[in-house]
Amino acid sequence: MSVQKHQNAGEGCTGACCLRLDKLGVDIGGDSILHDVSFHLHCGEIVALIGPNGAGKSSLFRAILGQIGHTGSIDFQQAGGSRTRPLIGYVPQSPSFDRGDPVSVLDFFAAAISDWPVFLPTPRRLRERVRGCLERVHGASLIDKRLGALSGGELQRVLLALALEPLPHILILDEPLSGVDIDGERQLLDMLDEIRRSYDLSILLSTHDFATLEQFADKVVLLKSSVLRVGPPREVLTSPEFREVFHLDLRKEGM
Repeated sequence: MSVQKHQNAGEGCTGACCLRLDKLGVDIGGDSILHDVSFHLHCGEIVALIGPNGAGKSSLFRAILGQIGHTGSIDFQQAGGSRTRPLIGYVPQSPSFDRGDPVSVLDFFAAAISDWPVFLPTPRRLRERVRGCLERVHGASLIDKRLGALSGGELQRVLLALALEPLPHILILDEPLSGVDIDGERQLLDMLDEIRRSYDLSILLSTHDFATLEQFADKVVLLKSSVLRVGPPREVLTSPEFREVFHLDLRKEGM
């Protein structure tokens, strides 16, 4: 894997763009889902969010996306210190499509980014716009393929291209490696590294694949209702908090 970590990712926020979560909390139906969640996401940085099922990862994403209310603060600062609402691209967990569904990647993409009726022939200009979006993820060859015929890796590529239109400040991916084979996983991780370097955007993703964290993530956030540990992958994966949550001792595996 040829992932190269972003050279400008650091702990300081002075003069850099940064998404800062401070004491964030989420209550749903009277139950506390998240509390006292604090960490920073810098431009050009890939941050992996890990935690057991029910830890609140999806709720955290929804809070950042503005889909649910929260306490505490979510503050985005652009380089130079100005504050604005960030543009966020989101890739959900892979949806399933009927294998016999005739909808093509072009149809799906055109319906998402335009108001052109999908039952009419797609104008050349719109087709070229979709092709340009797919080229960002080296997926132009998928434009006429049926959604139901896509592999897990190809579908992630299409969803990623859609999340990048228009180009966001922050890219959030919910379990992007789920349902992707080993080759597809390697290609996706390389692509995420290429995207963050090309566009200097921040990437926050959730994953259960601990084996690849040290190869692609700049920072790991261990979440279980609250942030238990934040730091470089090796530091988090060999921490007492990780062992307590997952009952795994990765120190014995050469981490």
